[in-house]
Amino acid sequence: MPPNGLGGRSLSRAAAQAELLDAETELRLARAWRDGRDEKSLHRLITAYLRLAISQAAKFRRYGISMNDLIQEASLGLMIAADKFDPDRGVRFSTYAVWWIRASIQDHILRSWSIVRTGSTGSQKSLFFNMRRVQARLEREVAASGQPLDRHQLRRQIAGELGVPLRDVEMMEGRLSGSDYSLNASQSGDHDGREWIETLEDTNPPQWREVERIKDNDALREWLQDAMAVLNERERFIVFERILSDRPRTLLSLGEELRLSKERVRQLEATAFAKMRRKLGTRAEDVHAFLT
Repeated sequence: MPPNGLGGRSLSRAAAQAELLDAETELRLARAWRDGRDEKSLHRLITAYLRLAISQAAKFRRYGISMNDLIQEASLGLMIAADKFDPDRGVRFSTYAVWWIRASIQDHILRSWSIVRTGSTGSQKSLFFNMRRVQARLEREVAASGQPLDRHQLRRQIAGELGVPLRDVEMMEGRLSGSDYSLNASQSGDHDGREWIETLEDTNPPQWREVERIKDNDALREWLQDAMAVLNERERFIVFERILSDRPRTLLSLGEELRLSKERVRQLEATAFAKMRRKLGTRAEDVHAFLT
């Protein structure tokens, strides 16, 4: 939470009344928080730099997020910066805090921009916040020079300037030019129109195929039960523990339980499988596939 749980407007008023810290006082407060977790020092340090947080928040107003929300996110970034700041690095707190403030604001904008995540990589995040600015400048330069420039060439120049892959530029251009729509929205203007969700391909198997699969599995289970019936009690136990159990056991562990050697258990297993194959006949391969 922001200092004292303040909202955006209250934060603005607190920032207007905050003291200006000199380098020595800032260093002392930062060390008091880092070394002694002195909350009064932390509060004083954060409050002194609320102006910085609010000024950074104001730079992102064009993304359609309320100023109060932006200020709240900026103050959260400021608090993270204060918690991570190392006063012995020789860097002023304001220089360090700017990065965390901007990161907090940008993450909030990306989460709020669309129900579909817009930027999940560094290059996509850079494009989201810089592509329109770079594109507008390039278009002005092209218009001033009088030289023709198609959309593909423009995308290539944007990719080059921002150091991102061309495919990311193309993807972000499509995302920024569109909006989110409900899949239950009608394709036509009336209420009786077909919904967009009806146009999506159903990746589930056809119902008739699922029925066939269930019937086949039932038949395979019956065949397996018939094959197991020809085994004696010890052979059934070994087969079950080796291939039918949720956690198949080793020959060694079965040998220890049955007081047999590992080799003897393997021989009994082989004998049991041979009996089952004779009983199953041509169905043996189908049952083997079912078990594996």
